[in-house]
Amino acid sequence: MATEGIEAVFLETHNWGKTAKFFQELGYELEFSTDHGSGRLRNGDGPYVFIAEVPEDREPQTRIVLKVPDADAFRAGSAAEVVTPFEDTHYGTKEMTVRDPDGRLWSLQAPAGN
Repeated sequence: MATEGIEAVFLETHNWGKTAKFFQELGYELEFSTDHGSGRLRNGDGPYVFIAEVPEDREPQTRIVLKVPDADAFRAGSAAEVVTPFEDTHYGTKEMTVRDPDGRLWSLQAPAGN
């Protein structure tokens, strides 16, 4: 089974407010924000951007999230190193992390019901 393309871009930041404003000025609309420095923005029908604030002593990371329709049916190919298998998330999905041949991490996200 293949992925269904890019679902989202996950960004960590040291300043949620400034980063959210940056994306809003680029045409993204705030869909929701949490009470702990994170939230989701969207521009049209494309992938959403999820921003999460991290402490100053942590280097902000960026991860592209690929959509998987069924976690149970998905098998990573030989070019992908599975870093973490599909696990339930606190935000209602299942997520797997894989590493590409250049060492970049990618998130694969599936509905929790699968």
